[in-house]
Amino acid sequence: MATLLIADDEKNILSGLRLAFEDEGYQVITAADGNEAWDKLQKNLVDLVITDLRMPGMDGYELLKRISSSYPMLPVIVLTGHGTIETAVETMRDGAVDFFTKPVDIDKLALVVKKSITASELKEQNRKLSEELARLRREKGYTRIIGRSQKVSAMMQLIEQVADTRATVLVTGESGTGKELVADALVALSSRSDKPFVKVHAAALSASLLEDELFGHEKGAFTGATGLKKGRFELADGGTIFLDEIGEIDLSTQVKLLRVLQEREFERVGGEKPIAVDVRVICATNRNLEEEVKKGNFREDLYYRLNVVRIEVPSLRERKEDINLLAASFLETFNKEDKRKIEGFTPAAAKALMSYSWPGNIRELKNAIESAVVLCKGKYIDKDDLPQQVRESGNGSRISFELPITLDEAEKRLILETISFAKGNKTKAAELLGIGRKTITRRMQDLKIGEEEK
Repeated sequence: MATLLIADDEKNILSGLRLAFEDEGYQVITAADGNEAWDKLQKNLVDLVITDLRMPGMDGYELLKRISSSYPMLPVIVLTGHGTIETAVETMRDGAVDFFTKPVDIDKLALVVKKSITASELKEQNRKLSEELARLRREKGYTRIIGRSQKVSAMMQLIEQVADTRATVLVTGESGTGKELVADALVALSSRSDKPFVKVHAAALSASLLEDELFGHEKGAFTGATGLKKGRFELADGGTIFLDEIGEIDLSTQVKLLRVLQEREFERVGGEKPIAVDVRVICATNRNLEEEVKKGNFREDLYYRLNVVRIEVPSLRERKEDINLLAASFLETFNKEDKRKIEGFTPAAAKALMSYSWPGNIRELKNAIESAVVLCKGKYIDKDDLPQQVRESGNGSRISFELPITLDEAEKRLILETISFAKGNKTKAAELLGIGRKTITRRMQDLKIGEEEK
């Protein structure tokens, strides 16, 4: 229940406004002049002030100025029996949200009160979100990883613990979760932060090019090798190398990488002289390397060398309480880049962001906010400004069960309804249920789902 403070020296008007707004469901505090209103404002939590301009003692002008100075987020509506355009302009300039002349149209005033309180609450919610974001940045040793969830906090503790060591780190997680940011944090928090930091995206290079990129070549090593080229390991000497998508490296290059990790030395392509290096290795992958080892696609000995310290980056589905903070951070970024002044998100937009499953993780969220900033026409990003798949995320169907029902039958109904909602896409249905494709397939077999159609 919102609380209004109404100040007016005319008893009949004051009484009439109090009764009208109490009938609307508001809690009302009254004051006969500005001094009394200011005193009561100090002692009560007030959501909106309605004040007459001409009152004995402290008038409405002075009250408005004090409120604007001390409580800038508190909306004030001004009433006067002597309204002029100049008066309206002056009060709006001093911070009033609206101006009414007497006799007041109660219905119009009530509508403005409702809208003003809603807008004030929205502004306050987004302000608190911005403040929390700023606080987290102040408290964290590394500010680019944003989150208050338990999984992110645990991940940051592990990063801080192993950052200033030589231990090889394997960063795992789905695509778009921010694995490269973890590598950046490990370097930023280490004593190697001022040393070379070399990044290699293995998936972007063929096997022959990757070997050349990693280890370099001697002059004349192959056709076109007109000069000596240093590889990324040599360039990273004394610092750190980050090997992204390590699961994509071919078996022959894996052998050479294993030697670097074991012996801390290598030869350039076409070279015979070993080159010793002091390089801290960080790797990342969205593949299940244990499965790749079983399939023969990844060397077991190399896997154990890489998996000295493992940091699992949670998906956005596992850290939903961080979504609004991340969205606020991206909004700040794109406001600056696009020279916009969007103040935050409406409750409908925030709900849609929380309801969506984010299969593309943080990368998809960032793209969604960038799109919304471009399309937004008001002060706040609304649900309609978000991409279609996000807008429709809260429109899921409901499943109801008539009791008694067995657990197997309930699970069967849930799986069937989810597959139907995903338009027959089992992979998408598994994602919505928070399980793997293999798990949903196994449960369908166990529950004999689909056998009725045979």
